[in-house]
Amino acid sequence: MRHFRFLAMAWLWSMAVFYGQGALAAEPLEPDDRAAVRLVIEKQLAAFADDDAEQAFSLASPKIQEMFITARNFMDMVRIAYPVVYRPVGLSFQVPFVQDSEVWQTVQMRDAQGMDWTALYTLLRQADGVWRINGCVLRRGLGQAI
Repeated sequence: MRHFRFLAMAWLWSMAVFYGQGALAAEPLEPDDRAAVRLVIEKQLAAFADDDAEQAFSLASPKIQEMFITARNFMDMVRIAYPVVYRPVGLSFQVPFVQDSEVWQTVQMRDAQGMDWTALYTLLRQADGVWRINGCVLRRGLGQAI
């Protein structure tokens, strides 16, 4: 499990570095899509709060589902590697934007210990028009030691 966690974290951080290089070309997101993107994230956070692995997993993109294979694997990874996402005590959504056909949604979160985090979600629109979460990268809030 530890090796699996390391691989998942390395993949997500490399995504953040790669995508961060092109952020200057970002476009605004239409209001209906903004609401839909936020709703997908809120639904997944609610599924985590309810320990509903199947619902949380269903909101992940096919690429993420392929990587974790089962809803239980996915839920275990989030619980262990992303405790603030698994059980946030405070949330604040920022304005999302489109970068290379992917939506980037920043969410400020607070964990149970009072630490602030920034979660950068990436979402992809599926062939059926539905948004699915394609990744999440966390960074501890400014001025807080790791």
